[in-house]
Amino acid sequence: MSYQVADFAAEHDGGEGGADRVRANDNPIAKAPDLARLRKPHTVRFKDDGLVPNHPRWPFVIYRRAVDLGDGHDPAAVMEDLFEANGWGDTWRDGIYDYVHYHSRIHEVLGVARGKGRVRFGGNSGRTFTLKAGDVAILPAGTGHRCISAEDDFLVVGAYPPTGTYDECTELEDRPKALKTIPKVAVPRKDPVYGAGGPLLKLWKKPK
Repeated sequence: MSYQVADFAAEHDGGEGGADRVRANDNPIAKAPDLARLRKPHTVRFKDDGLVPNHPRWPFVIYRRAVDLGDGHDPAAVMEDLFEANGWGDTWRDGIYDYVHYHSRIHEVLGVARGKGRVRFGGNSGRTFTLKAGDVAILPAGTGHRCISAEDDFLVVGAYPPTGTYDECTELEDRPKALKTIPKVAVPRKDPVYGAGGPLLKLWKKPK
């Protein structure tokens, strides 16, 4: 898919984009990554609340306004192509469930393509974030999440790394198995927004 993009020629460790990023006209799979803006990750560690285990080591991560969804772009397609270019697939377009759930066998990325929604992460004792278009949230396996409220046009693109198996946990009976599987879900090879050099790989380190 083709996008019109600005020429991001900022310093690699400085502003948006990066001088060593592949330009949008080089090849199709590089076009969406050129719309990624370099952002500092906001991280939160959630504790086990008795129902939702959350992840025992790795933080929940948000990149604010991380993707340029400017005029002329199909915002959901940009998110899909960006995630897929970085190896996160099985994409979907929808809202977020309004009940608490988590995935015990796979990590998940949620990119807001349109609108605004209030989403609580970490279970009922977690924290509520207002997510807007261009924001990206990355959930390590075990992270509880539910939509509290949303605008009518709120649209999210979800995706998953190639290792792991999708499941959906909602009940107390899911905990015993989940506590065993969550720590075993492998570190993804790439950050879904910034690729192999992205901050996620430093934040989610393999246990020594």
